[in-house]
Amino acid sequence: MAATLTDTTLGAVERALAEQRPAEVQRTSVMTHLVWAPKPWLAKAEQTLAGMAERHPSRTVILTPEPRRKDGLDATVDVVCFEVEGSEQAVSSEVVELRLKGGRAKAPASIVQPLLIPDLPVFCRWRGEPPWGTDELDQLVGVVDRLVVDSTEWKGIPAAFDRLVDLFGSVAVSDIAWTRTREWRIRLAELWPDIRLAGSLEVTGPRAEALLLAGWLRSRLRKHVDLVQRNGTTLRRVAVDGERIEPPGADALTASDLLSEQLDVFGRDPVYEQAVAAASQ
Repeated sequence: MAATLTDTTLGAVERALAEQRPAEVQRTSVMTHLVWAPKPWLAKAEQTLAGMAERHPSRTVILTPEPRRKDGLDATVDVVCFEVEGSEQAVSSEVVELRLKGGRAKAPASIVQPLLIPDLPVFCRWRGEPPWGTDELDQLVGVVDRLVVDSTEWKGIPAAFDRLVDLFGSVAVSDIAWTRTREWRIRLAELWPDIRLAGSLEVTGPRAEALLLAGWLRSRLRKHVDLVQRNGTTLRRVAVDGERIEPPGADALTASDLLSEQLDVFGRDPVYEQAVAAASQ
């Protein structure tokens, strides 16, 4: 049963984790997974994590900033156990939800650092558009190995892509919106060498995905390609110079599938970085 702690300390959070963890269950964390989830994103973040914990046993720390409240720290601590298929053993994932109240919301790095598992990679899934240039973003970028975003959650594109480029020298970045364009990129690549003459790209789908697809094509062809984008909830139609591209047949991945895939990726992706740099051109 989850433990709820009000106006607590990090020491109390650590003790609650130890008390929650069954002695007979292996601690098999493969990473520390941070999630920056402001209140409007918290329910979606929890739903996504619930669908993937068994695939990535980890210590997950969900950070919800509440800067307008009186300074303090509230926490919910839970250890979720899973049976290993074909074995009598079980593994566990630790979930810590922290509500950073008042000034604590501006100092997330000092709060999460004692909770990081030594010698394991640290990922951060940032829900919503990051507050560019702020202390909280800079601090967390400084303690993580990979920043995972979904630019379809952003309102400030394409300008936000220029701000994202500024982070590439500091941290490896994954964009779930980029992953959603993968099958369409494969379709377009199959048009080589004729596609080298492309002058325009028409896309029906989310603005971020259309821009990334256009940025990818521009960066690969090393020339400007016009983009005509029509709004859609999913990426469903692509045409080059008026010729419609046969849509991919792959099934759509769930939010849990998409995030789980990013947690298996290490290192920078230069093709993605070049696509982002060209997305707003």
